[in-house]
Amino acid sequence: MSEQRITAAGGMETSYGFKDVGAGEKQTLVNDVFHRVAGRYDLMNDLMSGGLHRLWKDALVSWLNPPKRPGWKVLDVAGGTGDIAFRIIDASHGNAHATVLDINGSMLAVGRERATKRGLEANTDFVEANAEELPFADETFDAYTIAFGIRNVPRIEVALSEAFRVLKPGGRFLCLEFSEVEMPLLDRIYEAWSFSAIPRIGQVVAGDGEPYAYLVESIRKFPNQENFASMISRASFDRVTWRNYSGGIAALHSGWKL
Repeated sequence: MSEQRITAAGGMETSYGFKDVGAGEKQTLVNDVFHRVAGRYDLMNDLMSGGLHRLWKDALVSWLNPPKRPGWKVLDVAGGTGDIAFRIIDASHGNAHATVLDINGSMLAVGRERATKRGLEANTDFVEANAEELPFADETFDAYTIAFGIRNVPRIEVALSEAFRVLKPGGRFLCLEFSEVEMPLLDRIYEAWSFSAIPRIGQVVAGDGEPYAYLVESIRKFPNQENFASMISRASFDRVTWRNYSGGIAALHSGWKL
């Protein structure tokens, strides 16, 4: 596993899983993946995490600790299905307003439908846009969250810079992402499960294994915990830290705009 993982930022812009693609090609390929899996996105995360993603997302919201007062605004990026946004609204006792941004219209369609079913239309906006070019004014949001999405952004450093720009002073950045397993036995088990089982299960359950193979490979190409923290710091965030979950299968990074 470790020999396939890059340890710094380089290479993400032109890596589509383990394949090298031309500059500007990755976004189109990634978009196609999520058009194909949008209807089964939660199932995909269940397959890739053994259902643990639900606990990790709850941990993100707990660490964010959204205030239970009106007027507090969060931007959830790459969150088209609304999974994080709805949790934040619930934790705020219905007071928070969440703007869900995703580059993929199919994912957003799922989120809008879910928001309607949950009666959360007044608490949510759904915006189709690119994380590298956010359509918002400076200092608009109290918090910026992104879960299992930043590794699919070609220019991660640009997305981090945009996150810093749209946050208010005192605003919080939280990023939940699959990361580097730090337990020797667990990393072997997880690698075998990821590369052998997940694409096959995806083929059986969703009729298409290729998107799942890309998503597994993209995890291995993403910078490890320490080096991703360095990227966040270089984007001008302060008090950058992270928490590992399930031995490092996932990591939750935090930073503040101070």
